[in-house]
Amino acid sequence: MITSDADEKYMALALELAEKGRGKVEPNPMVGAVLVKNGEITGKGYHQVFGGAHAEIHAINEGRVNCKGATLYVSMEPCAHYGKTAPCVDAIIKSGITKVVTTVIDPNPITSGKGIHKLKEAGIEVTLGVMKSQATRLNSPFFKLMQKGLPYVIVKWAMSLDGKIATQTGDSKWITTEESRAYVHKIRGQVDGIVVGINTVLRDDPLLTCRLEGGRNPRRIIIDSNAFLPLRSRILNTIHESEIIVAVNKNAQQGRIEKLEQLGCTIIQTRDKSDRVDLKDLFRKLGKMKLTNILVEGGSRVITSIIEERLADKVIVFIAPIIIGGEEAQSPILGKGVDTVDKAMKINEITVKSFSHDIAIEGILEC
Repeated sequence: MITSDADEKYMALALELAEKGRGKVEPNPMVGAVLVKNGEITGKGYHQVFGGAHAEIHAINEGRVNCKGATLYVSMEPCAHYGKTAPCVDAIIKSGITKVVTTVIDPNPITSGKGIHKLKEAGIEVTLGVMKSQATRLNSPFFKLMQKGLPYVIVKWAMSLDGKIATQTGDSKWITTEESRAYVHKIRGQVDGIVVGINTVLRDDPLLTCRLEGGRNPRRIIIDSNAFLPLRSRILNTIHESEIIVAVNKNAQQGRIEKLEQLGCTIIQTRDKSDRVDLKDLFRKLGKMKLTNILVEGGSRVITSIIEERLADKVIVFIAPIIIGGEEAQSPILGKGVDTVDKAMKINEITVKSFSHDIAIEGILEC
């Protein structure tokens, strides 16, 4: 498809605006909109919070009388269904906008393609496909949830230069700098849930909250096959700050489950997999709960299982310029591994960030 420089310019701005909704609009997609008339921007907006007005409505409200005869650039197909708000296509038609330029069809089956169809029926010119790949990448978690019913899974770990996530005694505080940890808290504030195994809770007694001012606390998900979560743990003492989900298998003792439920925990029982939680079953159930994106923070058993079962979409690896050493020191990925290097899992779309002396490598796992 041939697109003009102007189309890409205004759509790039719409995508930039959409990004502002990260961590606030899920399970909805991040969407931005720009209203243009006679070569000038007369309105813009983005979806700011789940349940609030969509991007198109903010742009229309700002544009007012300038909507008539204008072009609307929107980073995803406008919705045509009633949800938390009224259909955006109705507002677009009513406003007098004569052209809509968008990126990609909404993957939500409730509205997919219907918005564009309704706009065309009303005589509005529609251009589809401008910056499609960028728009799809921006909302990868939403697309995965809509198309596969599964949350987007980000696996994160911090390690030394020699690939250790803890010493032989289990000590891991702190491998990375305070600046790196602040970035992790930023990510926590942008995801719907954070996953750790019960061994991490028993060893570190973490809070798993976002400790940045104004940050959103994710739901805390503990993989705890036998419901061993200590009743006096710090995480349970802060259950009022965010929901705690405990994933157990079918063999967990009912008495322990009931105690956790009495404290307010949500219990997810999965199929049994070698006396452990079935992670595929767990993520399917989290998808049904509309958790869009999940951050996995460990430990090594959980990380290994998720990587080996190819449940991860993205990795974020922090590397600190220290050497820990020790044959018994913990590595992030255990298991059997591959027989030859050419069979190793590939990582694409790599970005590298620097935090004081640390570096963070982020990338998308190849399917």
